[in-house]
Amino acid sequence: MPALIPRPAVAHRGPGALRPPAGTPWRISASAPGFRTAAETVRDLLAPHLGGRLSVRGGADQAHGPVLLLTDEDAPDEPRRPVGVAPIGESAPPDESYALTVDDTGIVCRARTPAGALRAATAAAQLLITTPPGEPLPHQQLRDGPHFAWRGLMLDPARTFLPPADLRRLIDVAALYRLNVLHLHLTDNEGWRLQIPGLPGLTPQRSGRDRDYYTVDEYRDLQSYAAARHITLIPEIDLPGHCAALRRALPGLPPAPAPEGLRGRFPFTPPLDLADGATRAAVSTVLAEVCALTDGPFVHIGGDEALGITDTAFAHAVTELRSLVREFGKRPVAWQEASRAGIEPGDILQHWVDVAMMDLPDTPEELRASPHLAASGHGLEFFGALKRFFGPTDHDVRRILDGGGQVLLSPQSHLYLDRRYAPETLPDELRPTLGDLGFATYRPRSTAYTAQWDPAAHGIPADRVAGVEATLFAEEMTGFEDISTLLLPRLAGVAEVAWSGRAPLWSDHRDRLAAHARWWAERGLPYAPTTDVPWTGEHARR
Repeated sequence: MPALIPRPAVAHRGPGALRPPAGTPWRISASAPGFRTAAETVRDLLAPHLGGRLSVRGGADQAHGPVLLLTDEDAPDEPRRPVGVAPIGESAPPDESYALTVDDTGIVCRARTPAGALRAATAAAQLLITTPPGEPLPHQQLRDGPHFAWRGLMLDPARTFLPPADLRRLIDVAALYRLNVLHLHLTDNEGWRLQIPGLPGLTPQRSGRDRDYYTVDEYRDLQSYAAARHITLIPEIDLPGHCAALRRALPGLPPAPAPEGLRGRFPFTPPLDLADGATRAAVSTVLAEVCALTDGPFVHIGGDEALGITDTAFAHAVTELRSLVREFGKRPVAWQEASRAGIEPGDILQHWVDVAMMDLPDTPEELRASPHLAASGHGLEFFGALKRFFGPTDHDVRRILDGGGQVLLSPQSHLYLDRRYAPETLPDELRPTLGDLGFATYRPRSTAYTAQWDPAAHGIPADRVAGVEATLFAEEMTGFEDISTLLLPRLAGVAEVAWSGRAPLWSDHRDRLAAHARWWAERGLPYAPTTDVPWTGEHARR
């Protein structure tokens, strides 16, 4: 099996191998209408590895070296139609199936659609960048297609701002792992990261390195960059809770009605009251502009962890947020808590937590057995309060299913990549620095644990699963290096499950994963060299 992630559904190795002389330039060719953009994109993806030894041409002549050819001739007759929701908004997910052949002339990628051509081309790119320099590329035939239509990654520039150049680096990683959604958590208590021209106070004018938000032009450019890689950008404006940044910019907005006896017991930012005219007008301005700026069909409205609001006021807020997004021509997505405001057929809710998943202690013995929690300084009373607050999450998925909605799977237990690495899997010399990287109250887990997640374990009917999305919240990060280190190597395992629909055999995935350290290093991507993987490359992070 080649060192491809995701693992192809069908792989046959033939006799012989492609042995281009060292330094031979590769020519990337598109012989089908609409495939030229995919050819140019894969050239850009390969540039950090093959440098100037690349060109894009229209023909398929092999006289001047090996060719990476993208064509619709002899494309797969029986495409694999993925399940779930198409992030580009089509009634049926696009055909991303492909076939790939390596022979003496080069690599031929066959697909029926530009999306399929790009998926094939990224598989070809992985073959090239995981094969050590000077080694032959075995002759082989691959056939593949995705299981889930929605294969996402959520990043959190609201907490740790990522300049556009760094976001583009991660978009490229997502494309090479055949993900197709980039969900940006753009607003939270810590910051507001998207320019809203109608409310300039949300993003005060700054220049150069001091600017910590995306301008309208940068946001549009990021969408175009992602779209060339067949990745849909989905913005999240997290309301009615998580709104401290908005409150700082628009002081005077009244708090939402709070539950009896809550005020003064815990520190919290009061959620927004969407029944208030001035608040609704401000939120309407925000969502109108976000929807107008967004090319894709979805806008995420948040809806999670709205501490300090009555059930009635929360339901009204979510209903208003959904209504506004629909009024402005987009489909709303929300975290699972929004199910408590009601569900309509086709609504998409993101499942991230239940009480069991939080893995919190009930007894002193359990607390002592959880050193990551004991170190927080909190006692059983605090963890009991957390369990009570999150108690309703145990019923959210059932509410979604009963209402005819669809579940986007992002379980905290496996797909929250802000979780620390299991210390026993970190090299001794890196344990002092990497051991404390990540969210302290989650139980640390190994790379193997994440890769062995099974989507079917949640018991949700296959036709009600919208897709799969990894998340990385960045409250405790300091910049790109931290984020890249927490993503890699674990994102590769999530991408494999999202594409294939099931957990890989760990021993097989581990061996393929080991070869990817080389291309991460060539791109300057820090990663965690966990000891449960037999790495073959040098560390990018030292």
